[in-house]
Amino acid sequence: MTAVAETPSPARAAAPARGPAEAVRWPALVAFGALLLRDARVLTRERWRFLIRTVSQPLMLVFVFTYVFPTIGQELRAFDGQASFSDILVPGVIAITMLIKGVQSVALPLVDDFGYTREIEDRIMAPLPVWAVAVEKIVAGALQGLVAVVVVFPIVALVPAEPVSLDISWGHLLAVGLLAPFVGASLGLALGTLVTPKQVPMMFSVIILPVTFLGATYFPWTQLEAIPWLQWAVLINPLVYLSEGFRMALTSLPSMPPAAIYAGLLLCGGLTAAIGLWGFRRRVLA
Repeated sequence: MTAVAETPSPARAAAPARGPAEAVRWPALVAFGALLLRDARVLTRERWRFLIRTVSQPLMLVFVFTYVFPTIGQELRAFDGQASFSDILVPGVIAITMLIKGVQSVALPLVDDFGYTREIEDRIMAPLPVWAVAVEKIVAGALQGLVAVVVVFPIVALVPAEPVSLDISWGHLLAVGLLAPFVGASLGLALGTLVTPKQVPMMFSVIILPVTFLGATYFPWTQLEAIPWLQWAVLINPLVYLSEGFRMALTSLPSMPPAAIYAGLLLCGGLTAAIGLWGFRRRVLA
């Protein structure tokens, strides 16, 4: 009996063979998405805690400085005597929200994950490289930062006693709105891998507090020209570029040159992400 060779069907002949790289890439993408869904699920189960942590600080800042002060006659004015203090504070509050949310959503859980329970081992068992697990942390933290701004923006726009004069540049707002949460989450990854549980209180008092007060949130960076050494010193502060970026995107007030803002955001984000990836790998393999 003569053997008859099987003729491949047109559909099978047209389908390209899946190579080794693709066979590895697909499970990795599925695992990456599963980790994001896990973080999203945890966030929805803790939504009230998330809202309280997100709203409390911005609400107090806006309420005291832009509602209580003008109402009792202790009104703060901008540097030119024309614009209201609300116009200066609103971009700064949005920047603070993104930065603090990045630290809270990435750094604090990582400190617990690397604690004595070693819960991080559950994540690194996923079919992903170690660096990809760290990148997922950055992406999840950046998404939480975007959600936080959506929650906070109506507060900072409606609470002030005087109307906030917005002059939105949509192109800058889109660019800064994408880069700013990446910077905040990357800083959170760096701090979360370098700080031990015992050092968390010190992190907020020694790092977060100075970053917040010297981050051009309560004043434009350009006005620091009266103190030249401080104007240059604060350039190491990532919050300066977030605040100036949102000030450029949301108002017509003077701000740092756009090229300097974007360069600062990219440099701060890239540097803190690199430190965070290095620290994450070091802590995992320790």
